[in-house]
Amino acid sequence: MSKQASPSITLSSRDFDRLDALLDTPQWQHNATAQALRAELDRAQVLAPDKIPGNLVTMNSTVTCVEELGGKEHTLTLCYPAEADAAKGRVSVLAPVGAALLGLTVGQTIDWKTPDGQPLRLRVKAVTFQPEAAGQLHR
Repeated sequence: MSKQASPSITLSSRDFDRLDALLDTPQWQHNATAQALRAELDRAQVLAPDKIPGNLVTMNSTVTCVEELGGKEHTLTLCYPAEADAAKGRVSVLAPVGAALLGLTVGQTIDWKTPDGQPLRLRVKAVTFQPEAAGQLHR
């Protein structure tokens, strides 16, 4: 199942509010990924943090993804732009792959292009850390 075929995504109310505020800043007004993320927020199902299922990718979640073709595994943590660090696997929600990961559940796939233009299909294999599941509901 690809994210593009999903009728909606699910977000915690905390993530929704923080992302909504971030996207309202002038810095992101004309950014294509930010505009795509805005569209995702506009159609998202928003739940209280304590109602978020443990297999859902939320902000600050760490996930294991597998390349569908090559089988290579990647561990990524979805973060806000100021915390991004590719060398440490910290992917900004405003990077194309980060925006695509938000709201996926284990088993779903995303298609994206690497920075050098190579197409990849990543499948979410596991959510190894999620703030909501860890009880970090108000940070």
